[in-house]
Amino acid sequence: MLLDSTQYFDRPSVVPPPDTGRIQRTIRVITQVYSTFLLVLFGLLPLAAIAYLSAFQSPALLFEEHPFHELVIWVATLEGLFVSYVTWRCYKHSGEPFLRWLTLGFLGFTLIYLPHGLFTGMAHEHMWLFLLYGPASRLFMGVCFFVGLLSYGAAVDPAGQRGRVAYWGGWLAVVGLIIVAVGVIALSPLGAHPAVRLSMEIASLVIALLGIVVVFARGIRSPLMTTFFTLSLAFFAQSSIAFVLGKPWNHMWWLAHVIFASGFFLLSYGVVSAYLTTRAFSTVLSQEELMAQLRMSNARTESALAELRATHEQLEHQAATDWLTGAANRRDFLARTDVEISRAARTGAPLSLLALDLDHFKHINDRYGHQAGDDLLKKFVSQMTTILRPSDIIGRFGGDEFVIALPDTTREVAANIGERCRIQLENNVKIVQDPRVKFGMCIGVAEFGLDGNTLEQCLSIADERLYRAKEAGRNQVVAM
Repeated sequence: MLLDSTQYFDRPSVVPPPDTGRIQRTIRVITQVYSTFLLVLFGLLPLAAIAYLSAFQSPALLFEEHPFHELVIWVATLEGLFVSYVTWRCYKHSGEPFLRWLTLGFLGFTLIYLPHGLFTGMAHEHMWLFLLYGPASRLFMGVCFFVGLLSYGAAVDPAGQRGRVAYWGGWLAVVGLIIVAVGVIALSPLGAHPAVRLSMEIASLVIALLGIVVVFARGIRSPLMTTFFTLSLAFFAQSSIAFVLGKPWNHMWWLAHVIFASGFFLLSYGVVSAYLTTRAFSTVLSQEELMAQLRMSNARTESALAELRATHEQLEHQAATDWLTGAANRRDFLARTDVEISRAARTGAPLSLLALDLDHFKHINDRYGHQAGDDLLKKFVSQMTTILRPSDIIGRFGGDEFVIALPDTTREVAANIGERCRIQLENNVKIVQDPRVKFGMCIGVAEFGLDGNTLEQCLSIADERLYRAKEAGRNQVVAM
């Protein structure tokens, strides 16, 4: 056999699709590396500022403005109290031990840092009384954060213990003792030694760096922890470097304040994000996780809508269908046939109706029982659907009375279809109680336009001819 070469050469060449999955994975890896690079770059920006001042700014240049410093301290105090309260509210809701320690860190820092502003005017007379509260407050906060980090992921605290006055009052007492102790040290000869301040700054630096190591060593992947908390620790560590390099009132000293405040603001933003979402640090989702959950939620919604539509369609079908036979019920038959009548009136196409009534159906019920009668009706409709077209409509009007609408069918053709229906019933419908019994039916035929101009008129004529078939001996079709 010769093959038609055009079936091969006339077809456009099919180019195999690229490995889209591999491309997407590659792009994903590149974007993840890029985002990590940006976070690291942002986290090390303070070092660039520190290096710039160290190289190009004289440490002898001072900006000693007491009112400005006091204003900044009061703003920082209000900010610290607000963040402490929000963090405590998150802790009250979630019970995470990490948030408990975060609350203590924020609150302790705020209270210990407050004298640093109150004693600004005494900076010349009692420099160390003014100066030591800064590193002491940062060291206390760093210790609290580190202890909280070690408790990250631990079992939540019982609800009854989260607001205990004794617990929080005890910590407030500890903070008060620290404030008094720092004042005593500052006024003593020991406080005037630079090593005291430097040791606290270096301790804060080490604790912040250890916190970053713990985050990565424990594999903590919460978005708030890997982004805001870790970045804040990096800023706190670099602020300690600036404080070590700086002297009171010079530009490096002010830069250290700015770096620390930036880390504080970053972490406070994370706390507010937790409060506005889940009120827990461990369960706040990243944008990627939110999109994944949104996709899952959309899929569940679409599935629910599809199920709802299927249920609605099923209910509509049940409302329009005879429960026993599956034929259209009276209401649905009339509505659908009325549409066909309108189409026939508009286009001039023929449409015929068959009115059917099983012979001696009451006798079947009385002799063999209603189960046999129901079985007969179901088999009857099943056999009729094997003859009828998809466009034909069969409806049950009650008992053993049925009507069939035949669109695009003249009365003569409808009579032939009725005869086929009668023979189909007679030859193929049996009941198990007595398979030898044959069944017949009477059929009346009417055509729209010839026998009536409305559905009601046509049904009336078809019903009249059905009764004439009964009077003529049953089991026959009457079309005239």
